[in-house]
Amino acid sequence: MTREEAFEFLDRAAQGIAEMFGSSCETLVHDMGVPSHPILSIYNGHVSGRTVGSTLDILGTDRELEPEARTSDQVNLYATTPSGAQIKSSTFHLIGEDYNLALGINFDYTSLVYANRILVDLMSAEADLKTALWQGGDSALSDLFDECLAALGKPVDALGKADRLKLVAMLEQKNAFSYRKSVPFVSRRLGVSRYTVYKYLDELTRKDGEESQ
Repeated sequence: MTREEAFEFLDRAAQGIAEMFGSSCETLVHDMGVPSHPILSIYNGHVSGRTVGSTLDILGTDRELEPEARTSDQVNLYATTPSGAQIKSSTFHLIGEDYNLALGINFDYTSLVYANRILVDLMSAEADLKTALWQGGDSALSDLFDECLAALGKPVDALGKADRLKLVAMLEQKNAFSYRKSVPFVSRRLGVSRYTVYKYLDELTRKDGEESQ
């Protein structure tokens, strides 16, 4: 296979994948034989804001890649663009005698994260009716919150972001977020928005994912 044939194949694949998965899916072909790995073709480039000829990666940097990264496939990795979009990224190499090309696929799932949070909220209720009528409603969740707050040794109004994040992590470890309407409850007790609590949980999930790699 010549370089032209290899590029034509990868370009067709990139265009087809972009059409199949829609405007949230950016696909592109890199020339990995060049240290700056310029983009030879790109579809749905609005996802990262890049165009043909760009040497920026999905992270918004123009650093040269490590030698291994220029030849090894990278599959289903997490990335965040400079604009804050959450991306699942994969790169597949096609290497010949006189070429090293790569097909990149970057799927922006940011809207799905927010949609999922809305769905969870819609399907949640404050508590089961029996507990609300006869057993004090949020008592179990309140007890967990008070226990974690006591462990921090500070009142709510003295908590900084790091403290709040630690408190949410402690609640998560105790499965507090398995309770219905736990996020609205915690947001009320902390005096922050529901979005902020979801953001803390997302940070903890990403941190756990990075530590497990």
